[in-house]
Amino acid sequence: MKKIMMIVLAAITAATMLAGCAADNGSAGGSVSTDGSTSMEKVIGALGESFMANNQGTTFTYNPTGSGSGIKAVLEGRCDIGLSSRSLKDDEKSEGLNETVLAYDGIAIIVNPENPVNDLDLETIAKLYTGEITNWKGVGGSDAEVVLIGREAGSGTRDGFESITGTADKCQYRQELTSTGDVITTVSQNPNAIGYASLASLKDSVKALTVGGVAPTEDTVKDGSYVVQRPFVLVTKDGEALSETAQKFYDYATSADAADIIAKAGAVAAN
Repeated sequence: MKKIMMIVLAAITAATMLAGCAADNGSAGGSVSTDGSTSMEKVIGALGESFMANNQGTTFTYNPTGSGSGIKAVLEGRCDIGLSSRSLKDDEKSEGLNETVLAYDGIAIIVNPENPVNDLDLETIAKLYTGEITNWKGVGGSDAEVVLIGREAGSGTRDGFESITGTADKCQYRQELTSTGDVITTVSQNPNAIGYASLASLKDSVKALTVGGVAPTEDTVKDGSYVVQRPFVLVTKDGEALSETAQKFYDYATSADAADIIAKAGAVAAN
């Protein structure tokens, strides 16, 4: 079981507070717990730090378990706010769960920097992942077997990728990994690998392909020209009020004041 990642920030004076955040020195104590999507780590971490900096004495925690687990945690009352990198399904909504879109994130298609391929269209990506194309030379690359890397069942990133590419239940994965970081690391170590990862989590150790000639960036996600994108969602339970501190964090995270912080973390604020 993954250990809870707790973000603790020492008291910061008003002069050093992050830009765009309104000070709230009247807050004393209280906590908010979040659980779910590993792809939302940068976004939710930045928001948590900013929130604590402006609400002295509060504690913010983030448990990176994956979207499916975060949704279940809210349903079972094990956290204040769930984090999902996909929209809620109808059966989850029927159980009394509510979703609020916090931001939008591109899902980057990544390869090893040594791979000569730079662009793929959506149809070709689907053919690679379903095993219709098994050698890189079929898409202009080297004469080498394509090694398909993806996320585990229940991952919001996997759900988003497979929904957009039309490959649900058809992908021929070589490895199914439990976090965005693991996907990036694995692709960075294998010149024949291809994977997908949150735009907000990209590192220089991998190369993000253009899709149909469009690069995954904040601007192309915002204008919709980059087609491989999905929502970052806050999940709450209908009829169960959040604690005062959790509600304050929810209100802050979904306000216009948080847009710059979300953007600096690599996503596009919904508000």
